[in-house]
Amino acid sequence: MKHRFASLLGGLIVALLLFLLPISTVHAQTLSNHYVHSTTPTLFFHGFGSSAHAEQYMVNGIMAAGVSKTAIVANVGADGQVQLEGRIPHNAVNPLVEVNFENSRNSDYDLQGQWVKNVIVKLQDTYHFKKMNIEAHSMGNMAVMYYLLNNAQNKKLPQLQKQVALAGTFDGAIGWNEPDHLTVNAKTGQPSAMNDTYRKLLPLRHSYPRQVRVLNIYGDLGSGDDSQVSNTSSKSLKYLLNNRTRSYAEKKITGSQAKHELLHHNPQVNQLLIKFFWAK
Repeated sequence: MKHRFASLLGGLIVALLLFLLPISTVHAQTLSNHYVHSTTPTLFFHGFGSSAHAEQYMVNGIMAAGVSKTAIVANVGADGQVQLEGRIPHNAVNPLVEVNFENSRNSDYDLQGQWVKNVIVKLQDTYHFKKMNIEAHSMGNMAVMYYLLNNAQNKKLPQLQKQVALAGTFDGAIGWNEPDHLTVNAKTGQPSAMNDTYRKLLPLRHSYPRQVRVLNIYGDLGSGDDSQVSNTSSKSLKYLLNNRTRSYAEKKITGSQAKHELLHHNPQVNQLLIKFFWAK
C-alpha cells in the first residue's frame, strides 16, 4: 500500500520489535476437553508489510490454551511457490498453519488470491484436507476475499467452514483508497461508496459459500477507526456476504490494544478466536 500504509509499516516494525515472539512452537502438555477435537486446519494470513511473526502471539496463545499441539509455517515465495516448514501428524487435533508471504508489500489482490490458493492446494496435496478455517488480519483479508472471488464454488478444493476477519480493509484504508466520508448501512452493510477493489468483489454477493460462519473483528480507538482502517470499511464486509453465510457476527475491540498493528497481540482477540473456532 502507499502513503498511509507506509506509516503502518513503520508502526508494524516497532510493534514487532516490542512484542513479537520468535517463530517457535509452544507445546501444550495436554489437549483440553473444553474444545472441539477436529482435524480441520486453521490458516492464519498476515497483513501488508508483515510476516508470519505477526501470527505467532495468536498461535502460541491458542496452543497454550490446550486447543492444539501442532503448528506449521507455509512460506510463499515471491514466485508464488509454497514451502511447508514442519509437519502435521496424522489425525493431529486442530492443526494451525501460519502463512508467510515473502513479498508482503504486494497489493495486487488478484495475485495474492492466487497465493492463497497455492497454499491451500499445497496443504491439500500434502495432507488431503477437505475442510479448513481461516483467520486474516488487515490486507490479508483482501487476499482471502480474492481467493474466494475465484474459488468460492470450487468443490474440488477444501471447503471453508469458519472465517475470522480482523481489521479488514474491505473498502480501503484511511489515507490510501478508502472513499471519503464513508458510511455503511447498519442493516445491510452496504457502503456509501465503493473503491475499485471492493466493487470487483461484488460477485461474491451471489457466490459466497453458504456453509461459512463469519466473525468480523475490528478495533475502535474512540474515533471510529483503529488508526489505519475505519470501522466502516471493516463493516462493509457484511454487504459482500449478502446474508448467504450460515452466520455473521461483528465484535468491536476497544482500549489501547485496539490499534491496528496490535490487534493480533490482544488477549481479548485471542479469546474470541478460541471460542469461535473451537468452543464446544
